[in-house]
Amino acid sequence: MALDHATTDFLKQLADAGGKPLHEMTVAEARTLSASLGELCGKGPDMARVEETTIAAGNGASFPARVLVPMGTPRGVLLYFHGGGWVLGTLDEYDTLARELAARTGCTVVLPGYRLAPEHRYPTAARDAYAALRWVADRMPGRPIVVAGDSAGGNLSAVVTQRARDENGPAIALQVLVYPVTDCDLDRDSYLDPENQLMLTRDGLAWFWDHYAPDRAQRANPDASPLRAADLSGLPPALVLTAEHDVLRDEGEEYAERLREAGVPVELRRFEGQMHVFFTLVNVLPGSAAALTLVAERVAERLG
Repeated sequence: MALDHATTDFLKQLADAGGKPLHEMTVAEARTLSASLGELCGKGPDMARVEETTIAAGNGASFPARVLVPMGTPRGVLLYFHGGGWVLGTLDEYDTLARELAARTGCTVVLPGYRLAPEHRYPTAARDAYAALRWVADRMPGRPIVVAGDSAGGNLSAVVTQRARDENGPAIALQVLVYPVTDCDLDRDSYLDPENQLMLTRDGLAWFWDHYAPDRAQRANPDASPLRAADLSGLPPALVLTAEHDVLRDEGEEYAERLREAGVPVELRRFEGQMHVFFTLVNVLPGSAAALTLVAERVAERLG
């Protein structure tokens, strides 16, 4: 299926504005572009309360987090890891999405600003993500926890669910993986398809990996490539969202199938006519609203 009209128009506007491909940018240039895309989403729903806090990461280090409490009595906590290839993304850029998730799911959303590469390379983001999970469990005991994220954030979500299982860590009620990075192999068909070289390209993901884990041997570790874990049994139920025109499509769907084979309840939904980043472009692409509705419905079903 071809890209939907809204996405085609959006890509034309970006092309008309000019600019270099991601893999030819400096980190600073890429972060400026990321911030400008975040501004397109506008303001999200009002919250009952928004708190800025800090999460300890060990060895004297810490990172910021934002807690967004929706109106009414929260039904649980949704820990959301933002995307951006472990290099891009800020709390402000994801504020609108976090507010939408809080309002639609009825969950308190915790948005951690885990430390980014290349200043903090692998495995810093993975370790910060697990510290955020422990922080949520300690500060909000008794509340069911949903772990979610897009792209590199989907990678971190998969990583922390595996670690929580292996270390008898906090219970996770549901994992929501939105076009997650699950493997370091860039030669799957979805990477090589010219029709998928859009907002994220094969060269672009190679650029992210080079900043996050320049040691190629490390990329095969399960806390970098969760698809390579030997055992996926005993993990929480999963909702996996992929986009038809996305280089990450195949590995996300392969991870869903591996989960299913391991006996994990899985719902896989491929969004036809969509590209990478569609989920986060709230108020910009109609596909985002459809995906948010699905996530909200599944969270409600799981948490009651």
